[in-house]
Amino acid sequence: MMKRICFITGSRAEYGLLHALMKNVEAEPDFELQIIATGAHFSPGLGRTYLEIEADGFAIDEKVDIPLPKTSAAMLTYVANAVDQTGHALQRLQPDLVIVLGDRYEIFAAASAACLLKIPLAHIHGGELTEGAIDDVFRHCVTKMSHLHFVSADEYRRRVIQLGENPDSVYNVGALAIDNIKNMPLLAKQDLENDLNLAFDRQVLLVTFHPETLSDISVSEQCQIMLDALDTFKDVIMIFTKANADQGGDVVNHMLETYAAKRPADRKVFASLGCLRYLSFLQYVDGVVGNSSSGIIEVPSFHIGTVNVGDRQKGRIRADSVVDCPFDKDRICQSIQKILSPAFKDGIKTMANPYGDGSTGGRILDVLKTSHFKNLTLKSFFDCKFDNKEEVWK
Repeated sequence: MMKRICFITGSRAEYGLLHALMKNVEAEPDFELQIIATGAHFSPGLGRTYLEIEADGFAIDEKVDIPLPKTSAAMLTYVANAVDQTGHALQRLQPDLVIVLGDRYEIFAAASAACLLKIPLAHIHGGELTEGAIDDVFRHCVTKMSHLHFVSADEYRRRVIQLGENPDSVYNVGALAIDNIKNMPLLAKQDLENDLNLAFDRQVLLVTFHPETLSDISVSEQCQIMLDALDTFKDVIMIFTKANADQGGDVVNHMLETYAAKRPADRKVFASLGCLRYLSFLQYVDGVVGNSSSGIIEVPSFHIGTVNVGDRQKGRIRADSVVDCPFDKDRICQSIQKILSPAFKDGIKTMANPYGDGSTGGRILDVLKTSHFKNLTLKSFFDCKFDNKEEVWK
């Protein structure tokens, strides 16, 4: 019997991770792929990335296009509308399983709709921590609404079980991002230079900065501190990708555009590089700066350094290539100098990425093939047993 599997995607970054898995599901004769696009995919300022989904050959079954919120109060209305409209989309599609990834508020809304409609839910990247962002709360909420859990490390598996999820439903499969790096044919340097209209004739930094939504420092001050530090590296080419749809993201994007406009020859801002160009670019850059999860998860596979600014990603497992620093100009400068140094680069040449070996999609597909989705909706809270303060579960 054909199983209808519905992916709900709300951002460029998360779609880039899901893309290959969606292709694999589509190719399975016993699966019917369904897609709901929502969130930032419809934002003109963020590149209308739903067009990338369609350009990849996918048919979007339902488009939940709601204007993105710019304040906390507006987020209340957004989430309420997203639950309602995504719920109606799910009622029309009648999927046997919904798959979501990550921790954003639009994914929280989608998971809530599936939960209320008693549709089994699979969650990718649960159990992680991002203590500087409100997303941390949304991730754990989605975990509790989900029935299948695909986590990226053993530490995250233990945390999902600690939240009361049965160990038999929690699979350490690694991170989908590593699959893309392993399997996607990346662009040659000359092709990428032509595509971006930029010659990589000296050191290059990739910069991605998102608002730290739980910080006491204003978003504009966060961004300005980082830009002041970057401005001391006059001879370095810098490529900026715009912030996501978090509150304050528009402030960051305006500041990036204003900054780059002063040096258009070697400072460029992109709403979205897309998965292929982004990963291809990582082959040729000398380092990454900002606070994106990509700097923690994908970048170590390229054996280049990441300067992770602030606490947005606090709590994630890190490779040795990640250098953490606070919102302080001098500390950021020191950290950038460190990752650009020959000694640091030599030290991470043989480093292993803790987020898997590039076989994540296959592991997830194997679980989907053998799961009986109708048996998932009723679940019991799994109580961990404690013995001398050590967690023990069967």
